[in-house]
Amino acid sequence: MDFTELALEFESRKMSNMSTSDRVTASREAKDLILKINEVYKETKDEKLMDLMKRITVKKKKIDKRLNGRLTVD
Repeated sequence: MDFTELALEFESRKMSNMSTSDRVTASREAKDLILKINEVYKETKDEKLMDLMKRITVKKKKIDKRLNGRLTVD
């Protein structure tokens, strides 16, 4: 389960002072990790994997929110 170590490392990374290209790369990496974990979760139904997926998804949403920016209504 090499991907769980990658997921934990991704989760512990600092996300401050990232360039836009770093954010895009991190978002894609998070998506890839979530999909890999999901494939294993479908077979094992391990709650630890589900919790890991949820935590990475929260971090990915924060990155995506920053990438898309805040919408303003004029």
